[in-house]
This record gives sequence, C-alpha cells and structure tokens, in this order.
Amino acid sequence: VQLQASGGGVVQAGGSLRLSCAGSGRTLSIYNMGWFRQAAGKEREFVCAIKWMGTSALYADSVQGRFTISRDNAKNMVYLQMNSLKPEDTAVYYCAAGPQPYQARLSRTAEDYDDWGQGTQVTVSS
Repeated sequence: VQLQASGGGVVQAGGSLRLSCAGSGRTLSIYNMGWFRQAAGKEREFVCAIKWMGTSALYADSVQGRFTISRDNAKNMVYLQMNSLKPEDTAVYYCAAGPQPYQARLSRTAEDYDDWGQGTQVTVSS
C-alpha cells in the first residue's frame, strides 16, 4: 500500500495540528496503522497506533492525553490530532501500515510495520 502523510507545518507551543495519512493501492481498513516520528539526530520513535477496526489505540507516554489517532476506513484515511504541542514534538512524522491483515496486537515497534509514508514535518516553536 502507498501511504501519503500530510498536514505538517509550523505551530507555536500550545497549538494544534491534524495530520492525515491517505492510503492507495489497497485498503487500509484491515491493517493496524501507526504513527512514528523522527527528530533530527535521533532515532525513529513510536507515537501511537490504532487497531484495524478502530476499536483500540496505543500511545507513547510522551503524547498520551495530547494526541488522538483515528481512522476513517470508508475514506482509506488515518488521522493524528495533536493538541497542546510542545517544542519536543518537533519531528518528521510518518504513518505506517502493519504487515498482516487483521492483526490482534498493536505494536510499538517500527519493524512490525511494512509500508511507510514519506513523512511530514512538524515544527513547534517555543
């Protein structure tokens, strides 16, 4: 599946952004989806993930309560609503799709995701 992330930009601390991830080539509706981020000079890190049915989600401690992942399977889209942004949220954000359909378990590990979007830059100024 091809993934296209969008919605990044520059925002002041305390502000909000909504990232979108559009899928093409095949349906996303049967795959767990994740968001990861990579800040300059740092390793890629897990942000959040959502079950293929949209019934459960998993968040990194650093974004819990501020970020919300959602999906619209009819539109083949996944979203990341980011509120109360902090300068440490500055990174390139990537969406990713799980390798197998109907996976029961959500993963925080990048190696458990097969398809990746190109990333969208989020910059939070202080």
